[in-house]
Amino acid sequence: MRTTTTTTTRAQESTNAIERLYVTMRHLFNRGFYKPNGVSGEALKNALLALRPEIYGSVAEEKAELDGLVYVLDRLPEGIEQCRYINLTSDEGYGVSHINPIIPPKRRRNCYRIDDEQMNIEITRGRSDIYDILTHLTFLFIESKKICKRVLIPDTNKTIRDWVKLENAIKKEELSQPEREIALIHTANILGRSFEEIMEVYDKFGTKENPERFLGIVFWLGKLALEEEVTGEKRTITFSALLRERLGHHIHGERWANNIKATLKKHELLKRPIHIISANMHSVMNSLYARKALHEEFGDSASLEIFEALSGSGNASLRNKVQEYAEINGMISLEDTSGTNINVQIFDMAKVGPNACCYEFPDTPNEQKPVIFVMDYAFGEQAYETVDELLKPFDREKKAVFLNVVSISIMGKAGILEGGKGDLMIPSAHIFEGTADNYPFKNELCAKDFEGYGLKVYEGAMVTVLGTSLQNKDILRFFHESTWNVIGLEMEGVHYQKAIQSASKIRKSIREDVKVSYAYYASDNPLETGSTLASGGLGTTGVKPTYLITDRILKQIFNS
Repeated sequence: MRTTTTTTTRAQESTNAIERLYVTMRHLFNRGFYKPNGVSGEALKNALLALRPEIYGSVAEEKAELDGLVYVLDRLPEGIEQCRYINLTSDEGYGVSHINPIIPPKRRRNCYRIDDEQMNIEITRGRSDIYDILTHLTFLFIESKKICKRVLIPDTNKTIRDWVKLENAIKKEELSQPEREIALIHTANILGRSFEEIMEVYDKFGTKENPERFLGIVFWLGKLALEEEVTGEKRTITFSALLRERLGHHIHGERWANNIKATLKKHELLKRPIHIISANMHSVMNSLYARKALHEEFGDSASLEIFEALSGSGNASLRNKVQEYAEINGMISLEDTSGTNINVQIFDMAKVGPNACCYEFPDTPNEQKPVIFVMDYAFGEQAYETVDELLKPFDREKKAVFLNVVSISIMGKAGILEGGKGDLMIPSAHIFEGTADNYPFKNELCAKDFEGYGLKVYEGAMVTVLGTSLQNKDILRFFHESTWNVIGLEMEGVHYQKAIQSASKIRKSIREDVKVSYAYYASDNPLETGSTLASGGLGTTGVKPTYLITDRILKQIFNS
């Protein structure tokens, strides 16, 4: 009994830390700026250190957190560690300037290096994007302060010998192998890590253009923190006036939805039965056409073998062939121009040639054949903004035209609380972390739909978290082991369901009996050490669950 009480108390402490983080972030956004080493910045750091998210590993310890550093810098623009001024902006027209955008490898957002000291980051995906960035920046500032404390000799403005050696290495245009290893030995001492650990992370950061990127990151994180400590030159985070004015007004979501409805009108698809799927930009297309399009290359091979081949990094020609085949047989691709970074595919099943689709569907008149609308993954609260706008009637010549939405299916990656990477989760409700908002629903998919395929399947409630980077074992264990019986966590479920329920049950802009399907596959298990998102991607492990879920969604559509 005592253990349960202690665990609950730790969960409550972690919940309070998350609440402090978000209250502080909202306050800073409304205020318009903050300094990471000021009172507000310290409040963010202290809350994050109290929370100790699993994804940030040893952030609360003296030694540097290396896997968390890899995770964070994959989601922030290259060179941000060199910038004293970071400005979060709306879409304010930088795209027409001479400055090329910097797009982080694991987050689709446009960033602009204005000068040597300033980075502007465009926010077009709502509050979730701001929370994500500020959390990652807070982690960076904590790691930066650690470096400063280790290299600055107390009560002096002098630095330890390791720092001087690292600075000398950074100034060289090119390092020989012995010079590189010596610099990494000094860096290991600065970070409180072994040389072996440093060598491993060095390879993760290095690029062909910048093989010594890791050394540069450590140097600049330490340099800016040292300058704050010694000369008083403070780093500053600002939020532009336009961003503060526009946030929450669905500007990008409305633009996105109007482009889509105009395309549906152009192709005379507004009145047809529409099936919406939130997924990636390959699984539906490949499931519908790949076996037919690549019959010459693969013959009668199993679908999974073909899908794994299409997921390989060196098979662009195969993917292009499937796409060309799909476009001949009813697929319309819409590259995003709205700023949401959500691309779209529309599949008109009336335009599919004889025997060109890998699925059979009823031979009905063309005006009754399904239209499959696939939208790329939204990010957090952006899911509500986009789907809410999409499900509104189309204003056509001052007359509202209601979309004939028959089903909405959500497929995605999520953290699992029991099981491992690649296992499946079928939710029966979404619980919004930190609020009293709960969204139970009838899921058209169930565990039986996935039996016999060698994957573990879990059914139950799922929690929609405010940010994946704030995963905390104590909170998640409480959700999982208490009567909430939560099976997993993700970032969009509540926001999708909120938009669906308001459109179907309150606004009546789509049918009240719209069929809803949710299914997720596990990208990580935050309750297992070494299985968090910072441990790396799924690789080919994700191919089987992705296409299995896609197959079940498509069969429901064609058999409805």
